[in-house]
Amino acid sequence: MFDHVKFGVSDYAASKSFFLKALEPLGVAVISEGEPTYGVELSPPGKASLCLYQTTEKPAHLHLAFTAENRQQVDAFYRAALEAGGKDNGAPGLRPRYHPNYYAAFVIAPDGHNVEVVCHR
Repeated sequence: MFDHVKFGVSDYAASKSFFLKALEPLGVAVISEGEPTYGVELSPPGKASLCLYQTTEKPAHLHLAFTAENRQQVDAFYRAALEAGGKDNGAPGLRPRYHPNYYAAFVIAPDGHNVEVVCHR
């Protein structure tokens, strides 16, 4: 659905490092990068991208949900995100209140954004 999502962060280096490590299991890498006020574009090849830039503005926290191809990617995201400094907001597991095969994990990123990776299989 999205081509890209771009949002400001208070600590560009910390957020860039967090999202690169946490989303590495999904094949995410740096696609392009400029000055911190312009930002960085992170994406798996040929997919929608996440763009971050340095700002002093205080936007509301976001909920970002990324699609995983399988449950192993959800588990790997969760481990990588915690190692990258994220805070647990829901360990990998089924969330049947959404639907019977909704397998997801949730982590709070450096600026307080709720980052989810979900597999619908």
